Amino acid sequence: MGELRNRLGSAALKAVTLRGGFLAGKSALVRDRVLPYQWKALNDEIPGAEPSHAIENFRIAAGVSTGKFGGMVFQDSDVAKWLEAVAYVLSANPDPELEKHADAVIELVEKAQQSDGYLNTYFTLVEPDKKWTNLAECHELYCAGHMIEAAVAYYESTGKDRLLRVVSRLADLVDSKFGPEPGKLKGYPGHQEIELALFKLYRATGTRKYLDLARYFLDERGKSPNYFDIEYEKRGGSSYWPLFRSFGSSYAQAHMPVREQTAAIGHAVRAMYMYCAMADVAAETGDEALADACRALWKNTTRKQMYLTGGIGSSEHGQAFSFDYDLPNDTTYNETCASIGLVFWAHRMLHLELRGEYADIMERALYNGVLSGMSQTGGEFFYVNPLEVWPEACDSRHDKRHVKTSRQKWFGCACCPPNIARLFASIGAYIYSTALDRAVVHLYSNSSLSMDVGGKAVTISQETNYPWSGLVRIAVGCEAAAKFSLGLRVPGWCRKYSIKLNGQRLETRASEGYVLIDRAWGPRDELEIDFDMPVERVYPNPQIREDAGKVAFQRGPLVYCMEEIDNGKNLSSIIVGKDAGLAADFVPALLGGVTVLAGEARRASMEGWQDRLYGSEDPKREAASVRLVPYFAWNNRGVGEMSVWFREG
Repeated sequence: MGELRNRLGSAALKAVTLRGGFLAGKSALVRDRVLPYQWKALNDEIPGAEPSHAIENFRIAAGVSTGKFGGMVFQDSDVAKWLEAVAYVLSANPDPELEKHADAVIELVEKAQQSDGYLNTYFTLVEPDKKWTNLAECHELYCAGHMIEAAVAYYESTGKDRLLRVVSRLADLVDSKFGPEPGKLKGYPGHQEIELALFKLYRATGTRKYLDLARYFLDERGKSPNYFDIEYEKRGGSSYWPLFRSFGSSYAQAHMPVREQTAAIGHAVRAMYMYCAMADVAAETGDEALADACRALWKNTTRKQMYLTGGIGSSEHGQAFSFDYDLPNDTTYNETCASIGLVFWAHRMLHLELRGEYADIMERALYNGVLSGMSQTGGEFFYVNPLEVWPEACDSRHDKRHVKTSRQKWFGCACCPPNIARLFASIGAYIYSTALDRAVVHLYSNSSLSMDVGGKAVTISQETNYPWSGLVRIAVGCEAAAKFSLGLRVPGWCRKYSIKLNGQRLETRASEGYVLIDRAWGPRDELEIDFDMPVERVYPNPQIREDAGKVAFQRGPLVYCMEEIDNGKNLSSIIVGKDAGLAADFVPALLGGVTVLAGEARRASMEGWQDRLYGSEDPKREAASVRLVPYFAWNNRGVGEMSVWFREG
């Protein structure tokens, strides 16, 4: 465990083809509906939605329009994430019209860039004399990071380097301003993002200083005296967001050096992006102390502060982690971006070391915590993802004001919708990892991977109805016999499985969650994997107070919930018997086609309780039929109660 033993890398997006099925459907939804919708949102063309101002800000900064800056201080990042998602779509689906739109935006971004390489519409238009004076609160480096990620993606997808040249000038400027050398600022971003982006820029250009700068930002963080205090004093105590100061340095994970951090704390999205960069740099440089910090933070995050759905960040105050085992269902925050960040981090941990638990969490967050943030149509979004909703309470109680009972068309702070788009537009890159003599399957989805093994072309193709079925067929095609290792993930939720090669059962044993088959593969070898996928009860750690005495249900990678539309009001009155079974049934006409769970339970009766609050006898119980749907699909049939956890008895 102590050594960095895995040199796998993500499969190039162009090498992966999605061929129908669940994940391909979500990717196609992003391509066909989400990106056009978000383009309209960025241009303030969605009736009834909060205005974005994002494109108009660039137009004003570029001198092609007049007016005032609008939106959040980090509004530029929405444009960058849209461009990044477009790049991923173009990689697999050439679209001249979409590419034309993107090129026009890139031209606008280039015009908005200043002669020294500076690029940020807020500071260009509002406070040009305050650049680099409020890293803690004003997201300059965060916005720069997202634009860098967009540029690298667009270059790798289209071969066009116009935006790459723009961000290289920007990164060169940042490098000239920050670092350990005399005369440079000894600062780092209040919202992490540029660290992982600089790593991508280093990989795309081969320019070492970008890697060094990413590492510098990590190394400098948490030193004493705290840089955010220093710049605050230099500003004379002024703040863009006064609340930031009240959160303390731990809010931005700047309370101690990153190698000493062992518990997830502070703003959940900032934490995820920082942990991504830590894993990237550790894998690239062999920094064992940084890798050990990643492992410690992973254990704390996923074993003590993560929801069953892969949601993280339980506190609405600061959109943050709170403390171990504090996982309330009805007041949680669980920002969609935080679950997306967890997917990013898990993926990077797989390239730090090949362990099934990383892919298990990646899958859990992807299918549950992330997907719940977008409607079936791709036109409405959740920022907050609770595990229990009581609409009347959300409408009336101040402590639940952040919990929305239906997805929104857009947000004034709209980081989540374009983040969902860029993840599912690039989902092919998360399915496989490759090395010179190895291919590994992390996620099961109809797709194919093309790779080169010793100069021989190899294709690995999957056919499956996952996540509704655990049956997966994999065909290996080679122009000539090729010797390499094929890794197959055995999901952590699976208790029983079988693997057949060309019809013959293989006696295999998983190591660290993967079965590795090392052989000379022929031109028509076929694997059949059958993961047993029963309905399972899930019980909480006894220290999770909110779930004491309760049970949840999962089938395969999917967490299930009850909705009022299927089960009536007052879901908290439903009691599921310890021996009650739930049957799984695929319903093609429901929610685009989902597997539902159905069975018999009991419900506390209201008989005799209409006119009193308390009594000395236990309420009677009456029989009730219940139906559960996948958590990601809730709130696609109207407003109503929802719950993941139920009383058991």
